Amino acid sequence: MSKYAVNKFLFQIDRDPELLAGYKADPEAMVARWEAEMAPLLGPWGQTVEKSTVVTLTPEERRMLVEHDYVGLFEMGAHYFLTLTIFIGIYEEDYMARSGPLAFQKEYRDKLSHWIGKQYPSVAL
Repeated sequence: MSKYAVNKFLFQIDRDPELLAGYKADPEAMVARWEAEMAPLLGPWGQTVEKSTVVTLTPEERRMLVEHDYVGLFEMGAHYFLTLTIFIGIYEEDYMARSGPLAFQKEYRDKLSHWIGKQYPSVAL
């Protein structure tokens, strides 16, 4: 169930500019806030259909989210597109100013290059 929680976090935070800014500014606070307030809600964001008691992060997943450890998230099976897009949203401007266009995407590629020729990590629950 926790891969679901990680992917849900990545999806929800990336889709909301205020949440994304909060995650960039204070990852630990945003992860804690999301887990307490948003993780249990089932249904479209902002429309509570029902609450779940099982959508929680493991300590290791929480650490990886707080540390922006996108390699670790990928390796444990977080969805590739979700990890890529949220961290582009966080890092792209800074990397582009320092190293030019696509600088973060190239770093992301390079840090995951050890997966070339290997089977993609399972995103199964």
